[in-house]
Amino acid sequence: MGRLTRRAFALAALSAFTTTGAAAGSGRASGPAGERWAATEMRGVWLATVANRDWPSRPGLSAAQQRSELLARLDLAVRNRLNTVMFQVRPTADALWPSSYEPWSAVLTGTQGKAPGWDPLGTAVKEAHARGLQLHAWFNPYRVATHADPTRLVASHPARKHPDWVVTYGGKLYYNPGLPAVRAFVQDAILDAVRKYPVDAVHFDDYFYPYPVAGHSFDDDAAYDRHGGSFPNRAAWRRDNIDRLVRETAARIKAVRPTTQFGISPFGVWRNASTDPRGSDTRALQSYDAVHADTRKWVREGWIDYIVPQLYWNIGFSAADYAALVPWWAQVARGSRTKLYIGEALYRAGDPAQPAAWQKPAELSRHLTLAEGHPEVRGHVFFAAKDVATDRIGAMARVVADHYGQPAKPPR
Repeated sequence: MGRLTRRAFALAALSAFTTTGAAAGSGRASGPAGERWAATEMRGVWLATVANRDWPSRPGLSAAQQRSELLARLDLAVRNRLNTVMFQVRPTADALWPSSYEPWSAVLTGTQGKAPGWDPLGTAVKEAHARGLQLHAWFNPYRVATHADPTRLVASHPARKHPDWVVTYGGKLYYNPGLPAVRAFVQDAILDAVRKYPVDAVHFDDYFYPYPVAGHSFDDDAAYDRHGGSFPNRAAWRRDNIDRLVRETAARIKAVRPTTQFGISPFGVWRNASTDPRGSDTRALQSYDAVHADTRKWVREGWIDYIVPQLYWNIGFSAADYAALVPWWAQVARGSRTKLYIGEALYRAGDPAQPAAWQKPAELSRHLTLAEGHPEVRGHVFFAAKDVATDRIGAMARVVADHYGQPAKPPR
């Protein structure tokens, strides 16, 4: 997510773009040696590394310190009866493993390209599995840098070797999704991790084409002139570029490691019903139009194994009501092979800048209770790990007490 973290964007998105101002399965089953388990469900947490959001606490820690902090995050997930960690391993076209394609991430040492003296992704996979956790490797496909100066990238960076791949937009650098060479390279960089480690899933977040920035335009004229001739307009071409990324990545993952899943966590609104009768009863930014992500199509076509829409709004929020979006997504997932999990805004609980609903420790627990009425919802993922640790008003503790009384295994 860049310096504009998922938290910051979720705070800003609706104000900038609105047109108006029990977990699934409460039954029990016997686990190994007679241990009692809750029914299978996703209980996930995002572990964000961009800008050192959740880990490591700052750049430049020793390898031992970084490892200790990482293991503490995994142990905390276990204590909260979570079963999956979405670990951000490619925050800005760089890597948290010894990649054959991209430099080491600066979040580790403070210097892009400098080896940290250990293998964070390899350690995370091994230690997560030792604790009974799934490890989903989280990649941001197209973000190159959270600044606009290519010379600040390490000299060996692919974006410096291929400046024609890069678009400057809104003060940041992005790879151009309209270039087939970029799409192939991004997949190669991701598949490097899949080949090297038994990750349980490849996970994308909500950034495809960048979110709109007032007064800026994404300059892909040359790519559109060269590759967009068969499309009725640029928006349709851009959506096809992202569709191709999703389809091709899915196929290549299965070819390399058939047991590895592919999941995406998009912005929570596909389209508003006022724009498209198939859309949700919302008045918010539309991912279909704003970032050219046809998230509904990916589910209906079964291109991905799971989807985690970021429903980062409270029950009753007028522009994007959690209580309206859960049934909408459940209907989309009904009959599809794609599993539906719900992204939950733990970071908002107890934040004094948030509406009154988020000052109540029970708000998130109410979300899980509401979702129990929709069997298509197979679990929840919480943003993010640091907030599980701080748990300002006990919202996470309330979820655990109300819904996570027994351990549960994640869906396969």
